[in-house]
Amino acid sequence: MLVIPAIDLKDGQCVRLRQGRMQDSTVFSDDPVQMAGEWLEKGAKRLHIVDLNGAFAGTPVNAEIVTEIVKAYPSLPIQIGGGIRDIDSVKFYIDAGVSFVIIGTQAVKDPEFVRIACEQYPGKVIVGLDAFDGKVATEGWADVSELSVIDLAAKFTDCGVQAIVYTDIARDGMMQGVNLKSTVELAQQSSIPIIASGGVAKLADIVNIRAVAKTAIGAGIMGVITGRAIYDGKLDLTQAQAYCDGFV
Repeated sequence: MLVIPAIDLKDGQCVRLRQGRMQDSTVFSDDPVQMAGEWLEKGAKRLHIVDLNGAFAGTPVNAEIVTEIVKAYPSLPIQIGGGIRDIDSVKFYIDAGVSFVIIGTQAVKDPEFVRIACEQYPGKVIVGLDAFDGKVATEGWADVSELSVIDLAAKFTDCGVQAIVYTDIARDGMMQGVNLKSTVELAQQSSIPIIASGGVAKLADIVNIRAVAKTAIGAGIMGVITGRAIYDGKLDLTQAQAYCDGFV
């Protein structure tokens, strides 16, 4: 199982939000490229990047920084989300060397777009499903739809989507632990691998997720994203990934 460090970009800086609120952000670094290098040195096998400005603007805003990270660490697989609403944005990131693009808002508004992106860039598309109380949120989490996460995920079963990043917004940045119940339910209902996100606070959370992922009911869980916990030093990324690799 992958433990995936997150780099959230806002105004060119590496920040963390609480429950997706742009006004409630903490700056952890003004050098995201260097930050990516630190996570690579500590054992990261993949990096999760979110263009927060792009998520609200509806188009990539911090793309230049993302491409700098890709160029600096070509061996590090990167998944990028935020503002990817058209095929030109997908093409830009894939051409730049990004391993996976995450389609969130547009997946809700136009599921057919996901299918088109998968056809043109097979093996490169991840769907991001972010939810309050099981209902999908869009526009950088500013709007909550009436769609359930499980119902929307079902639309992408045969598209060729590589994974679903599932985020419980109420837990994101709050250090309260992952919503394991909802994550497992989604993993059971979907044939697409699930990456859990939101709420990781300590190694015990990784242990709990890994334990479930090793069982039949959670076999679809392939990874977990962590942000504030590793920036605050409450979770050691090296130790967490080593545990998931079976070395601890």
